[in-house]
Amino acid sequence: MQYVFPNYYKKFKCINKKCRHNCCIGWEIDIDDDALKLYDSASGDMGTRFKESISREGVPHFILSDGERCPFLNSENLCDIILASSEESLCTICREHPRFHNSLPGRIESGLGLCCEEAARIVIGQSDPVLFEISGELECDDEIISLRNGIIMLLQNRAIPVSKRIDTMLETLHTFLPDKSMREWIKIFLSLENLDAKWRELLELLQSEYEKIDFSDFDSHMKDRESEYEQFAVYLIYRYFANSFDISEASVVALFTALCYTLIHALGALIFSQTKKFDLEDHTELIRLFSSEIEYSTENIDALFDILS
Repeated sequence: MQYVFPNYYKKFKCINKKCRHNCCIGWEIDIDDDALKLYDSASGDMGTRFKESISREGVPHFILSDGERCPFLNSENLCDIILASSEESLCTICREHPRFHNSLPGRIESGLGLCCEEAARIVIGQSDPVLFEISGELECDDEIISLRNGIIMLLQNRAIPVSKRIDTMLETLHTFLPDKSMREWIKIFLSLENLDAKWRELLELLQSEYEKIDFSDFDSHMKDRESEYEQFAVYLIYRYFANSFDISEASVVALFTALCYTLIHALGALIFSQTKKFDLEDHTELIRLFSSEIEYSTENIDALFDILS
């Protein structure tokens, strides 16, 4: 078995109460079988709290309290389960978040999901091209993985602008984005499931202000920070490309990457035109919001992949 992860993977550590977008708020938290057995065996006050706080309808999950907070998230935004025991007592989804693991034939690939602000900060904030640490042997060569490696090298070619790298990626795969205007793409994104009103507000503002944006001014502002777009594109290719069954599906992932880059670039330009500021923290929040709205909604990401197929 071969194990793969980007060289920033081990840098992640939850920032706890410093987090502005707590993953213990607003998300249904499913409980795996091993954790459920542990919680059912608990005694004393914690045992009582577990019994009162777990629903067994469908997949066992915590019953969220007011404000859609996990019942074990205390007033200081710290986890009472960890405080009473350790991180090992958490259910799998809590212990692993925001990490992801893709199981492929003879290979497990891991990474950090961008819906977590600290993970997003680590990923797009890495100035050097990402490297991948590999252990173990792959039993046989995989055409899709070999193609993906070539795409990642292309996206990391800093001799040319990121936008040109994106175009070259599509040309390499003999595919092109559907002929739609930015307004048409924004309309599609607005038609998707909306989780955060801020995302919809940004899209609606972009729709109304798009023609007024000075992209040359914004690109000048981002001239020395193109690595942030590179890291975003490489992340998307790394996370989704190898799950493809064939070149056709892999091409859809490349189109998805190009579309997301185009949207994020336009939204960044919008924010800069409105505030005259767009620093790493602003970019991190934009990427986090995108990821939460699109990547972590199966319905939304499936809809986009269907449109691009």
